[in-house]
Amino acid sequence: MFRTIREDIQSVLDRDPAASSRLAVLLYPGLHAVWTHHLAHWLWRHKFRLLARSLSQLSRFWTGVEIHPGAQLGRRLFIDHGMGVVIGETAIVGDDVTLYHGVTLGGTSLEKKKRHPTLGNGVVIGNTSSVLGDIVIGDNSRVGAGSVVLRDVPPNCTVVGVPAHIVYRDGQRVLITDPRDIKDPLSDALIALARDVSSLRARVDELSKRGDVEEEDVCAGLASEDQVRSDYRSEFEKSNFADFGAGI
Repeated sequence: MFRTIREDIQSVLDRDPAASSRLAVLLYPGLHAVWTHHLAHWLWRHKFRLLARSLSQLSRFWTGVEIHPGAQLGRRLFIDHGMGVVIGETAIVGDDVTLYHGVTLGGTSLEKKKRHPTLGNGVVIGNTSSVLGDIVIGDNSRVGAGSVVLRDVPPNCTVVGVPAHIVYRDGQRVLITDPRDIKDPLSDALIALARDVSSLRARVDELSKRGDVEEEDVCAGLASEDQVRSDYRSEFEKSNFADFGAGI
């Protein structure tokens, strides 16, 4: 027990530039929440469920961090600031993980099964980010502030956005050339619009090679601005926007 306390205090000193001393670190609410959870989790595993829940709610009131007593937390978890952090019942958190304020490790299913995320070792989740569902965030990956992660993230990656997509992998910038890689609700509409533009360009090139074609004929082969807007709106309505909203 004392070894765990020493490890937790040292991990805060290593990862928080604002930590001025060991005594100051003892005031961190994130540490209080984690230490209380260890006891609540022991009670939960030994079938003292009501007592475990009561203890977790007391910790929530005192620290602003809500950790379900069923969640499995690794060693040296650092919850910075802590206010608004929520960790669900079936969440699994690896060693040396850092969570900033407002992070949610939530579920998207109402079934009594594994429905919360699994975080690998060394993961960093930025403030106000949401990691939802039974997904895996690989070792040493980072989630940018305000992101919503709905799919697995490979190890050693950085993801950002709503929904989150990879921008760095193994320290190398990932250039996105296909809208499908972003997995945005508007991806289908963007793909359809890009396809129409490519088709129109090909038509213009074909007509331009015919010397006997007047400028009016070239213009006639192009869709009107109103038609392009109408096609875009139609593709948007058929996109998976509704499903995406329900998932969150």
